[in-house]
Amino acid sequence: MILGRDEANKALRAQHGQRGTQARRAAAASVIGTTIEWYDFFLYNTAAALIFPAVFFPESSSYAGAMQSFATYAVGFAARPVGAAIFGYWGDRIGRKTTLIITLLLMGIASGVIGVLPGTDSIGIVAPIMLVVLRLIQGIAVGGEWSGSVLLAMEWGDQRKRGLLASFAQMGVPMGLVLGTGGMTLLSALLPAESFTSWGWRIPFLASLVLVAVGLVIRLRILETPMFAAVVAERRTSSKPVTDAVKHHWREILLSAGLRFSEQMPFYLFTSFVLVYAVEERDLSKTFVLNAVLVAAAIELATIPLFSRLSDSIGRKRVYLSGAILVGALAFPYFAVLKDGSALAIFLIVIASMIPHAMQYGPQAALIGESFPTHLRYGGAGLGYQLASVFAGGPAPLLATWLLHSTGTPFSISAYIVFSAVVTVVCVIVLPDRSRADITDDNVYARTPGKHRTSS
Repeated sequence: MILGRDEANKALRAQHGQRGTQARRAAAASVIGTTIEWYDFFLYNTAAALIFPAVFFPESSSYAGAMQSFATYAVGFAARPVGAAIFGYWGDRIGRKTTLIITLLLMGIASGVIGVLPGTDSIGIVAPIMLVVLRLIQGIAVGGEWSGSVLLAMEWGDQRKRGLLASFAQMGVPMGLVLGTGGMTLLSALLPAESFTSWGWRIPFLASLVLVAVGLVIRLRILETPMFAAVVAERRTSSKPVTDAVKHHWREILLSAGLRFSEQMPFYLFTSFVLVYAVEERDLSKTFVLNAVLVAAAIELATIPLFSRLSDSIGRKRVYLSGAILVGALAFPYFAVLKDGSALAIFLIVIASMIPHAMQYGPQAALIGESFPTHLRYGGAGLGYQLASVFAGGPAPLLATWLLHSTGTPFSISAYIVFSAVVTVVCVIVLPDRSRADITDDNVYARTPGKHRTSS
């Protein structure tokens, strides 16, 4: 089962007369869809730090509760490569559009159910078990969402601006963080602490169902990308796209995962672990820390497209390496301020930590997407991107909590961040820069066989 010939031909015709309109719709569908997905995901992250230890692990100590809550958080990351493989297969078989509709529905339904899930006091051990299952579903959905959203905008738009266009999907992260964290911040400020913990935190999860409906309307109005439509028309689709991507592009998959270390791992420390550390170690209010993260995310709405457009001019790798080096340089000053700085200094360092993240996260979508040929791009890019979640993003808050507890100093976490920067720098140097390559030409990809398995 693949994209129908009629729909493929319709997309090919549209690239001549309606390309501008479709490119704008694809960009909108990309950013709005990923905003909804990440809104749901960051809601969970914030709740894992502030709410879930009390609701789902009430008998645990503060340390054990945080560890258990962050463990369920890590489960979602472990599920991401699974989602990348499942939806990577379908994305390179039936097309980007249909696959993205499915991932959006999965994420929305899982988040809505979390919003009505009773706590451990009501249904016992079933509650945390259900929480883990729903987190798995969220992770699978996000695992399949990213590469499709990137390709939707990148494959429809002006190829001279691939860095900027691919970054529309990346914009969903700060927008989702602003909406998800902003919703939690507003409710925690307006409601008494007891009401927020008992029922107030559920409202943003239920609101995601409304956002999903909006996202579906937008995604249903776009056509398949002309690049993938051409693959279908020329009968160049692979019958085993994920297997072929691993077989012929395993180096690119591993390097794509490695280059994410200094982007993803520190990001989840700077937006999730910081909530626990600043509240428990420095006795700052939840609302104060959430506001700092909220402002930092809002600034990224400007810096992500800025650095992405810069990568179109001077190359992805130059911008990306600058961001990775800056993350390593910031690691020890960040925790020095968090440990001993004033409230104002902490607020400012949280904001500053998002600058090097944007320098990497903006160009990252095109850098990874350009590393794979069209007929294997959904699965290959998705696997590379999401594999990092298992080793970098997912374990980060869990390992940071353990390091702090074991060593007694936050500077052990700084060393962890420096290690991630070294991994990234090496991987970026080794990965080819295809910023100006014609990614519709399979000859650009040296390890891609000349003959492709045709559709069945």
